[in-house]
Amino acid sequence: MPASALETQKLCKSFGALTVAEDIDFRLEPGARHALIGPNGAGKTTFVNMLTGAVAPSSGRILLGGEDVSRINQAARVRRGLGRTFQVTTLFRSLPVLDNVALAVAEKSGLALRMWKPASRHEEIKAEAAQLLQTLGLADDARTRVQDLPYGRQRLVEIAIALGLKPRVLLLDEPAAGVPSQDSQLILEVLRNLPSDIAILIIEHDMDLVFRFAQKITVLVQGQVLVEGTPEQIAKDQRVRDVYLGEATHA
Repeated sequence: MPASALETQKLCKSFGALTVAEDIDFRLEPGARHALIGPNGAGKTTFVNMLTGAVAPSSGRILLGGEDVSRINQAARVRRGLGRTFQVTTLFRSLPVLDNVALAVAEKSGLALRMWKPASRHEEIKAEAAQLLQTLGLADDARTRVQDLPYGRQRLVEIAIALGLKPRVLLLDEPAAGVPSQDSQLILEVLRNLPSDIAILIIEHDMDLVFRFAQKITVLVQGQVLVEGTPEQIAKDQRVRDVYLGEATHA
């Protein structure tokens, strides 16, 4: 079988007597459009934090492109092609959009630590950052400070930053969180237009976005995989409706 983009094998995490992830077997295929859903307290955030290296697993393995990355740090995983956004934006809010994205491009290029002037003044970095903004429909906001943007567009800036790191795998932690409903369509269109060779996993409570974007959905409940399948299979699964979809529909 060809190497997965990202895979976990019997992944477990306990905090003392509390088990928050138990024997999670998960596979993200190259170029996948995959969603991870589940009720509050299901262990989704801990799972993602283990994938990125923010939290060390108690046992089990994490493979990135077939390579075991279970014990390497977050920065090393980024260098190997793992990108992430967060539930709450982690942007330099007082800087212009272009500078935020240019910093990510510079980091991936290995230039960030050698710079004595802003990243956006280096022409090759500026050009690449500007192209990313164009791709995500943010070109007109390049000179706007992040804090002056509507929240929905701030979420797009965070995706642009993640793409600036040239990931092979992109984890999007609630990309529509805090975004007004009228802007969620914008988020969806951007996600649909991301490069097809990037494997994307979204962790999201917005079921409309999940079912319109994902080709496969994994349902996590109490730290374990309950079921995995296509959106159609998940929507029809009575177990999922009992533990989550009914709750999410009325949330």
